[in-house]
Amino acid sequence: MRRVAIDGIHALARRDPRVVFVGSDLGAGVLDAMRAEFPDRFFMEGVSEQAIIGMAAGLAMDGYIPYINTIATFLTRRCYEQIAIDLCLHRLPVRLIASGGGTVYAPLGPTHMATEDLAILRALPHMTVVAPCDAPEMKRVMDASLDVPGPLYVRIAKGDDPVVSDPAAPFAIGRAVVMRPAGEILFVGTGVATTRALAAADILEREGIACGVLHAHTIKPFDAAALCDQAAAARLIVTVEEHTRVGGLGSLVAETLADEGVLRPLLRLGLPDAFSRDYGNQEHVLTRAGLTASDIASAARHRLQGAAAPV
Repeated sequence: MRRVAIDGIHALARRDPRVVFVGSDLGAGVLDAMRAEFPDRFFMEGVSEQAIIGMAAGLAMDGYIPYINTIATFLTRRCYEQIAIDLCLHRLPVRLIASGGGTVYAPLGPTHMATEDLAILRALPHMTVVAPCDAPEMKRVMDASLDVPGPLYVRIAKGDDPVVSDPAAPFAIGRAVVMRPAGEILFVGTGVATTRALAAADILEREGIACGVLHAHTIKPFDAAALCDQAAAARLIVTVEEHTRVGGLGSLVAETLADEGVLRPLLRLGLPDAFSRDYGNQEHVLTRAGLTASDIASAARHRLQGAAAPV
């Protein structure tokens, strides 16, 4: 997924002379081809994330469309004020390509895990927040990114994730994708967590429990209409996210259902409201959080047993 995003920046630079790349302490070889082809539109600024936000803002004010790439937690926690004031306040078209969203960098501990990025960035006015589920969808996000008004945050997983998106399905930033129509349960996922929602749905389908899956690749602006349409017939809605349960997808779905007057039981599955004490791999952390497909299916099955019929 990261390689598709990085190569996508180079492809966009060929299409549009306004595109520039700004990196922060990235590994050797990142976008060497773009550096060779467009040396005046390639910048590698070292460990200075807050400074590159200001630099990108200046470039955007001069008519460029900067694409920044660095580790998600440094791009969000460390640069929050600069993103809010330099980018969002002025509604500048800067693209934040955030590597290692969620628990990708779990071996390095809580300092490197971006587990609240969706919550804090969706709180900012004018910010668009996107989390694609696989590499083909990442390409569709990059192709659409030039036309997004204002700043854009793109959350990238670790790469080599299973391909679950349908290339034939219509795609637009701000429009959720109905991967399976709602049944007794409606799973709502974002990013690569949608893959786990699909796997959990498969488990329950084999037990005779009909499950729908709505993939919300765009957290902001959120597709309230798609959620409400799919939720109408479901007995239970289950959100699945590789993010803290505070302020992320689950909170967003709860807010939307309340605002729209759609009363359905809701189960929010995600990471606990705590810093991780583990230094295992990504799968280890997600397993500890109960985010395996079997754990998700078990939690949904248990909650369904107590869910009321839709009214």
